[in-house]
Amino acid sequence: MASDIGSSPRSDLADALHRLRSTLARLKAELELAEMDGAAPPVKRLIDDVREALTHLSAVEDASQLRGSVLVVDDDVRLAEITARGLRRLGFDADASSSLRSLRDREVLVVDLSLLEAVDAAAHRDVRASRPIVVTGATDQRSRALAASLDASGYLIKPIELDELAAAINRRMEDG
Repeated sequence: MASDIGSSPRSDLADALHRLRSTLARLKAELELAEMDGAAPPVKRLIDDVREALTHLSAVEDASQLRGSVLVVDDDVRLAEITARGLRRLGFDADASSSLRSLRDREVLVVDLSLLEAVDAAAHRDVRASRPIVVTGATDQRSRALAASLDASGYLIKPIELDELAAAINRRMEDG
Protein backbone atom coordinates (compact mmCIF):
# COMPACT_ATOMS: atom_id res chain seq x y z
CA MET A 1 0.00 0.00 0.00
CA ALA A 2 1.51 3.29 -1.01
CA SER A 3 1.06 6.65 0.58
CA ASP A 4 -0.71 9.59 -1.06
CA ILE A 5 2.46 10.72 -2.82
CA GLY A 6 3.09 7.37 -4.44
CA SER A 7 5.98 6.19 -2.29
CA SER A 8 6.21 2.67 -0.98
CA PRO A 9 5.69 1.65 2.66
CA ARG A 10 9.39 0.86 2.94
CA SER A 11 10.46 4.29 1.70
CA ASP A 12 7.91 5.96 4.02
CA LEU A 13 9.38 4.03 6.93
CA ALA A 14 12.95 4.81 5.88
CA ASP A 15 12.12 8.52 5.55
CA ALA A 16 10.41 8.61 8.96
CA LEU A 17 13.33 6.80 10.58
CA HIS A 18 15.78 9.20 8.95
CA ARG A 19 13.91 12.23 10.31
CA LEU A 20 13.75 10.64 13.77
CA ARG A 21 17.48 9.85 13.77
CA SER A 22 18.35 13.36 12.62
CA THR A 23 16.27 14.93 15.37
CA LEU A 24 17.80 12.64 18.00
CA ALA A 25 21.31 13.38 16.68
CA ARG A 26 20.64 17.12 16.98
CA LEU A 27 19.34 16.61 20.53
CA LYS A 28 22.39 14.53 21.48
CA ALA A 29 24.83 17.05 19.97
CA GLU A 30 23.13 19.91 21.80
CA LEU A 31 23.48 18.08 25.13
CA GLU A 32 27.10 17.07 24.48
CA LEU A 33 28.08 20.62 23.55
CA ALA A 34 26.45 22.02 26.69
CA GLU A 35 28.28 19.42 28.78
CA MET A 36 31.67 20.15 27.13
CA ASP A 37 31.15 23.90 27.51
CA GLY A 38 30.06 23.46 31.12
CA ALA A 39 26.95 25.44 30.26
CA ALA A 40 23.29 24.84 30.92
CA PRO A 41 21.67 23.08 27.99
CA PRO A 42 19.18 25.13 25.98
CA VAL A 43 16.11 23.66 27.66
CA LYS A 44 13.51 25.21 25.36
CA ARG A 45 15.26 23.96 22.20
CA LEU A 46 15.72 20.51 23.77
CA ILE A 47 12.05 20.29 24.70
CA ASP A 48 11.14 21.31 21.13
CA ASP A 49 13.49 18.62 19.81
CA VAL A 50 11.92 15.99 22.08
CA ARG A 51 8.46 16.99 20.83
CA GLU A 52 9.69 16.77 17.25
CA ALA A 53 11.25 13.35 17.93
CA LEU A 54 7.96 12.09 19.36
CA THR A 55 6.15 13.31 16.25
CA HIS A 56 8.67 11.47 14.07
CA LEU A 57 8.28 8.37 16.25
CA SER A 58 4.54 8.44 15.56
CA ALA A 59 5.29 8.64 11.84
CA VAL A 60 7.62 5.63 12.17
CA GLU A 61 4.93 3.68 13.98
CA ASP A 62 2.36 4.60 11.32
CA ALA A 63 4.72 3.69 8.48
CA SER A 64 5.65 0.37 10.10
CA GLN A 65 1.96 -0.59 10.19
CA LEU A 66 1.37 0.06 6.49
CA ARG A 67 1.64 -3.62 5.64
CA GLY A 68 -1.73 -4.01 7.38
CA SER A 69 -3.78 -6.53 9.27
CA VAL A 70 -4.27 -10.12 8.17
CA LEU A 71 -6.42 -12.91 9.59
CA VAL A 72 -5.21 -16.40 8.63
CA VAL A 73 -7.98 -19.00 9.05
CA ASP A 74 -7.21 -22.67 8.52
CA ASP A 75 -8.68 -25.89 9.87
CA ASP A 76 -5.07 -26.83 10.72
CA VAL A 77 -4.54 -24.32 13.54
CA ARG A 78 -0.83 -25.08 13.70
CA LEU A 79 -0.45 -24.22 10.01
CA ALA A 80 -2.47 -21.03 10.55
CA GLU A 81 -0.17 -20.04 13.42
CA ILE A 82 3.00 -20.78 11.44
CA THR A 83 1.68 -18.78 8.48
CA ALA A 84 0.70 -15.85 10.72
CA ARG A 85 4.12 -15.93 12.42
CA GLY A 86 5.83 -15.83 9.01
CA LEU A 87 3.65 -12.91 7.94
CA ARG A 88 4.49 -11.04 11.16
CA ARG A 89 8.19 -11.46 10.32
CA LEU A 90 7.43 -9.79 7.00
CA GLY A 91 5.85 -6.83 8.78
CA PHE A 92 2.16 -7.73 8.75
CA ASP A 93 -0.07 -7.59 11.81
CA ALA A 94 -1.24 -11.20 11.43
CA ASP A 95 -3.54 -13.31 13.61
CA ALA A 96 -4.30 -17.02 13.28
CA SER A 97 -7.57 -18.84 13.87
CA SER A 98 -9.28 -22.12 13.14
CA SER A 99 -12.64 -20.38 12.66
CA LEU A 100 -14.04 -17.28 11.04
CA ARG A 101 -14.61 -14.11 13.06
CA SER A 102 -15.60 -10.57 12.24
CA LEU A 103 -12.84 -8.77 10.41
CA ARG A 104 -11.33 -5.54 11.67
CA ASP A 105 -11.37 -2.49 9.44
CA ARG A 106 -9.20 -3.11 6.34
CA GLU A 107 -8.13 -6.56 7.60
CA VAL A 108 -7.35 -9.06 4.84
CA LEU A 109 -8.77 -12.57 5.17
CA VAL A 110 -6.57 -15.51 4.17
CA VAL A 111 -8.76 -18.57 4.42
CA ASP A 112 -8.52 -22.30 3.80
CA LEU A 113 -11.22 -23.15 1.30
CA SER A 114 -12.23 -26.31 3.20
CA LEU A 115 -13.61 -24.14 6.02
CA LEU A 116 -16.00 -22.41 3.65
CA GLU A 117 -17.72 -25.47 2.24
CA ALA A 118 -20.12 -25.70 5.20
CA VAL A 119 -20.75 -22.03 6.08
CA ASP A 120 -24.25 -20.60 6.03
CA ALA A 121 -25.43 -18.00 3.53
CA ALA A 122 -24.75 -15.05 5.85
CA ALA A 123 -21.17 -16.15 6.50
CA HIS A 124 -20.72 -16.77 2.78
CA ARG A 125 -21.85 -13.17 2.07
CA ASP A 126 -19.47 -11.79 4.72
CA VAL A 127 -16.54 -13.76 3.32
CA ARG A 128 -17.44 -12.73 -0.23
CA ALA A 129 -17.59 -9.07 0.82
CA SER A 130 -14.04 -9.37 2.20
CA ARG A 131 -12.67 -10.61 -1.16
CA PRO A 132 -10.50 -13.19 0.63
CA ILE A 133 -7.28 -14.81 -0.42
CA VAL A 134 -8.06 -18.50 -0.66
CA VAL A 135 -5.46 -21.12 0.21
CA THR A 136 -6.29 -24.72 -0.44
CA GLY A 137 -4.94 -28.16 -1.08
CA ALA A 138 -7.79 -28.78 -3.52
CA THR A 139 -7.21 -28.20 -7.20
CA ASP A 140 -10.50 -29.50 -8.62
CA GLN A 141 -13.02 -27.44 -10.61
CA ARG A 142 -15.56 -27.43 -7.74
CA SER A 143 -12.99 -25.79 -5.44
CA ARG A 144 -12.07 -23.21 -8.05
CA ALA A 145 -15.77 -22.48 -8.60
CA LEU A 146 -16.29 -22.00 -4.85
CA ALA A 147 -13.35 -19.58 -4.72
CA ALA A 148 -14.76 -17.71 -7.72
CA SER A 149 -18.17 -17.50 -6.02
CA LEU A 150 -16.40 -15.79 -3.11
CA ASP A 151 -14.89 -13.15 -5.42
CA ALA A 152 -11.53 -14.30 -4.07
CA SER A 153 -8.71 -11.85 -4.73
CA GLY A 154 -6.19 -14.70 -4.71
CA TYR A 155 -6.16 -18.49 -5.06
CA LEU A 156 -3.04 -20.25 -3.80
CA ILE A 157 -2.41 -24.00 -3.74
CA LYS A 158 -0.80 -25.53 -0.64
CA PRO A 159 1.99 -25.72 0.16
CA ILE A 160 2.24 -21.98 -0.35
CA GLU A 161 5.33 -19.83 -0.51
CA LEU A 162 5.24 -17.07 2.10
CA ASP A 163 6.55 -14.48 -0.37
CA GLU A 164 3.79 -15.44 -2.82
CA LEU A 165 1.18 -15.03 -0.06
CA ALA A 166 2.67 -11.68 0.98
CA ALA A 167 2.49 -10.48 -2.63
CA ALA A 168 -1.17 -11.56 -2.84
CA ILE A 169 -1.91 -9.74 0.43
CA ASN A 170 -0.18 -6.58 -0.80
CA ARG A 171 -2.18 -6.71 -4.06
CA ARG A 172 -5.40 -7.16 -2.06
CA MET A 173 -4.50 -4.18 0.17
CA GLU A 174 -3.75 -2.00 -2.83
CA ASP A 175 -7.16 -2.84 -4.28
CA GLY A 176 -8.78 -1.50 -1.12
